Amino acid sequence: MNTRRLTTLAMLIAIYSVLSVITPIKLVNFKFTFEAFPVLVAGLLFGPVDGLIVGGVGSFIYQVIYSGYGINATTLIWILPHAISGLIVGAYAKKKDFTLTRKQIVFISIVSSFVVTALNCVALLVDSLIYDYYSFAIVFGNVFIKLASGVVLSLIYSTILPDLISFVKKRV
Repeated sequence: MNTRRLTTLAMLIAIYSVLSVITPIKLVNFKFTFEAFPVLVAGLLFGPVDGLIVGGVGSFIYQVIYSGYGINATTLIWILPHAISGLIVGAYAKKKDFTLTRKQIVFISIVSSFVVTALNCVALLVDSLIYDYYSFAIVFGNVFIKLASGVVLSLIYSTILPDLISFVKKRV
């Protein structure tokens, strides 16, 4: 790993942290945010390990510093959704030899958002059972809104990502 790549990953982690805090819409257990964007960039640019790192470290920073919960029994479970998303996106990009069409980027972005939504539901379920606040409405009540917002974000990302990836590849 060269210095430029390491610096790029550090910047993507920092961007993830900022985007996770700047949340345009936040309801009880729903957060519409752009934090997945740097995870997608890392996976599409560098592959599964780097996508995992940006998603994992970015989520860890958010959980420990900004979420208000610090380190607790479910911190690792809350870190997994974006870490696994980065791993999946990076594996897909690597399989396609890092030359993806816009349609492929839309596809992997949507898959990524579905994975994050599913894993966040699992994390919320486990967290609610451990800390004794389980309610079907809290855990699963807005799953369709989360899935729909993930698709909308994926479409937004796919308009930006191809040009951004091309631009960054020339400089890293």
